Amino acid sequence: MSISRHSNTKGTRRLPRALALPVLASGLAGACLADPDSDAALEGSEVAADTAPATGADEQAEDDGTAETTESAPFEYRSLDGSGNNLDDPTLGQANSIYTRVTEANYADGIGELEDRPDERYLSNRIFNDSNQNVFSENGVTHWSFVWGQFLDHTIGNRLTSDEELVIAFDPDDPLEEFTNDLGGITTSRSAAAEGTGVDTPREQVNTISSYIDAWAIYGGAAERLDWLREGSLDGDPTNNSATLLNDDGHLPSVTARADAEAPDTDLMGRLFADPTAAVVAGDVRVNENIGLTAVQTLFLREHNRIVDELPDDLDEETKFQIARRVVSGLQQWITYNEFLPAMGVELDSYEGYDPTVDPTITNEFATVGYRAHSQIHGEYEAEIALDTATEDRLAALEQGGVSVELDSEAGVAEVAIPLNVAFGNPELLPEIGLGNFLTGLSSEAAYANDEQIDNQLRSVLFQIPGPDAENPLDCLDGSAIAECFSGVNDLGSIDVLRSHDHGMPSYNELRLAYGLDPVGSFTELTGEDTDEFPRDPSIDRRAAIDDPDILDFVLLEDADGNVRRAGHSRVRTPPRLLSVLPTRRGPGKAGVRTWLVDRGRHRRAAWGNGRGDQRPPRRCPSRLSYPTRVNDRGRLEPGVMSYVNPSGFGGRGHNRRR
Repeated sequence: MSISRHSNTKGTRRLPRALALPVLASGLAGACLADPDSDAALEGSEVAADTAPATGADEQAEDDGTAETTESAPFEYRSLDGSGNNLDDPTLGQANSIYTRVTEANYADGIGELEDRPDERYLSNRIFNDSNQNVFSENGVTHWSFVWGQFLDHTIGNRLTSDEELVIAFDPDDPLEEFTNDLGGITTSRSAAAEGTGVDTPREQVNTISSYIDAWAIYGGAAERLDWLREGSLDGDPTNNSATLLNDDGHLPSVTARADAEAPDTDLMGRLFADPTAAVVAGDVRVNENIGLTAVQTLFLREHNRIVDELPDDLDEETKFQIARRVVSGLQQWITYNEFLPAMGVELDSYEGYDPTVDPTITNEFATVGYRAHSQIHGEYEAEIALDTATEDRLAALEQGGVSVELDSEAGVAEVAIPLNVAFGNPELLPEIGLGNFLTGLSSEAAYANDEQIDNQLRSVLFQIPGPDAENPLDCLDGSAIAECFSGVNDLGSIDVLRSHDHGMPSYNELRLAYGLDPVGSFTELTGEDTDEFPRDPSIDRRAAIDDPDILDFVLLEDADGNVRRAGHSRVRTPPRLLSVLPTRRGPGKAGVRTWLVDRGRHRRAAWGNGRGDQRPPRRCPSRLSYPTRVNDRGRLEPGVMSYVNPSGFGGRGHNRRR
C-alpha cells in the first residue's frame, strides 16, 4: 500500500446548474431533483461546493477508488478515498495518509521506543474501575450518543496495524484485581510505522480511511468493495451496477451473499471466529463489532435504498446512486454538527464557508486521546419486543444466547437486555431483536458520563463469551458475579492508555499548552475538589489508600460542605475535558471540506431534540424526499424524534443496577 502525500488526482465532479441537488434541512435533510428549467435547484439549503472548474468527461481517474467521470452522472461527487477535496492539494485528508500532529512525537529515544510508565492494568483498576458506581451522562444523553459516536469514528479513522505485539502486564495479586486471566497478559497489536518513519525520524501512524464525514462506513473507499456492495454485476466497476445497495431482506448482506465471489475483508471478533460465515459486510471493516454499530449501518443502508426508490424512474442507475450517496453523506454531516456535538456539550464557532487553506486531516492527538469516549458506553443494550410478535421459541432462543428476557404482560412486551459481551461480534442477533425495536431502545436508557470510569464489560471482558464453568450466562450481565464468568481479561481502557504511548502522545500539560490552555499544577485543578486526599473513612487504609478496594465503594455523592448531591450537579460534575481536541480547524471540521451540507435557514428543525420546527418541503420541488428523524418499529426513519436526550434524564429498566 502506498502512503500518498501528493497527487494530481481530482476525485470530485462539478454539478451543472441544471441538475443542482438541494439538500433541505427539514429535520435531518431532504432532497429533490429540481426541474432543469427552474431555479429551484439553487434555492434553500444545498450541498455546498465552492466554485471549481468543471471537469470534462474525458478526464480519467486512477483505479484507486477515486470517482469516475461518467456521462450518466455528469455532476460533482466525492471520490471514494477522499482525494480531490482540496483542488490545490488533492491528497489532503485522503485514505492512507499519515495522521498530522499538533505536538511533537514523544518517544523514549525520540524515534519510536515506548516510554517506561506505570502498568496500564494497574492504572485501570484504580482510575477506570466502575465497581459499585453508576454515574450517568452529565448532558442527559441516551445510548444514541455513543452509538452515533462510534459510527462517526468508523467514518473518519482506522489505524494501520502491524504484526508487532504489545503486551499489558496483568498482576493477579493486585488487591484491586477482581478478574482471573489465564492468558497471563493483555495483548494488542502495535500501530504500523508509516513508510520512511521510525528509523531516523520519529515514528508516525497511518489512517487507512479518509478524514471526511463522507459516509465511508456505508460505501467504503475502493471501487472493488463498492462493486460488491451494490446490487448487480461483479466486475470491479460499480458504475454499471444497480443504484441500490445489496441487502438481505433489509439487513446488511452476509459474507456469503454472493456465492460466486469472495466477500471483501471484514474484521472478525468474539464468536465470529467460530463461524465466520455469520459476519456481515459494509463499507467499513469493523461493522460486526457490536450490534449497535451494525444497527445504525443497517438503518443507513435502508435509507440509501429508500432515497433511490423515491427518485424519478427516468434517471439512470449511476446518477440515482450518486444522488443517494450525496444526500446520505450530508445527512451524516448534519446530524454530527447540528445534533450530536451540541448534545455532547461541544460548542463550535459558526461555519463561515469552505477555506482551502485548512488541512482537514485527522490529527494523531484527536484520534488517539481526544475522541476516546469509551467511558460513556453502557454495559448493555435494552429493547422491547411486542408479545404478539414474540413466539416462545424466539424468546427462548434469545435467552439461550445470553440475552435477559422479562415479560411485561400488562404492557404487552418482552423486555430484553443484551450485555455487551453478547452484542460483540453477533450480527445475527439484530434480526432476532428487530431493527426498529433495537434502535428505539437506544433512546430508552441514559448513557454513562464522559468521565474516567469504564464499564467492566469493556474494561475486563471485551469481545469474550462466558466460559464453560458459568452455570447461567444471565448471571454474567453485570455486578460482582461477572468476574466469575470469564477466565481471560481484555481491557479497552488499558489498551487506550497503551495506544497513547504507542503513538507518542505528549504529557497532559504539554497537550493543554498545544491547544492554548493553561497547564495545571495539581490534581485538584482537574477534579475541582479542595483536596487530593482520600476521605477520612475508617474502612479505608490511610497508609495505602490507593491499594484499598474500599476506595471504590461509593454509595452517594457529597460536595465539599458534606451536602448530598445528585449525579450531574455542578458541584460534583467532572470538569470538562480537552474540548479543544474535538473537531476544529485542525480536525474533521467543516472549514476544510469543500462539499458540505449547509442550512440556508428555510427549513430548520431540532432533529433529535424536541422535534419542533417546519419540515415542509419547498413548494417548487417536484420530487419530495423527506428526511424524518425517528425510527419506526420496522427499522425505518419516519417523521418524529430520535432523541439523544432522554427527557427523564435516566433510562428505563435496570438503569440503577450496581456494577
